[in-house]
Amino acid sequence: MKIILTQEVSGLGSPGDIVEVKNGYGRNYLLPQGFAIAWTKGAEKQVTLIKRARSAREIRDLGHANEVKGQLEGLKVTLKARAGDGGRLFGSVTPTEVVEAVKAAGGPTLDRRRLELPGHIKSTGSYPVRIRLHPEVTATFDLSVTKS
Repeated sequence: MKIILTQEVSGLGSPGDIVEVKNGYGRNYLLPQGFAIAWTKGAEKQVTLIKRARSAREIRDLGHANEVKGQLEGLKVTLKARAGDGGRLFGSVTPTEVVEAVKAAGGPTLDRRRLELPGHIKSTGSYPVRIRLHPEVTATFDLSVTKS
C-alpha cells in the first residue's frame, strides 16, 4: 500500500515522504491515527505543501543543528513532578513536559515528536534523553526528575 506521511513516524519517514507499507499497518494504524493519507495523484500534489510547512518548522541546516546540540548538552534540565513517599510519580513524565522543562531551563524550543525517552519515566531520578535534531545530529541531555 502506498501512503503519504503527514507526521514523522519513527523508522518510516518524515512528513511528505511517499512510502510503501503493508496493507494492515497502513489501513489499521497509520491512516486512522492521522499519521498518513492514502496516495493518489491529487494527494501527491499536497506533498509540496507538507514539505514547505516542514521546512519552515525544521532546523535549518547541519550547522544550526550542531549549535542547538551544543546548547542542549550544556543545559541542566530539572522537572518537578508530583511523587509519593518512595519517589514514585503519580503518572509518568511525557515528552510535552520534557519540552516545557527544556524551555524553562533556557533551552531552545523543541519538537516533542523528536524526543526519545528511555522508556516510561515513573520515578524520581536522573534520566538520559535523546533528541533527533537533524538526520545526522542527535543530542543527549540529562533530565533530572524531582519531587514537587
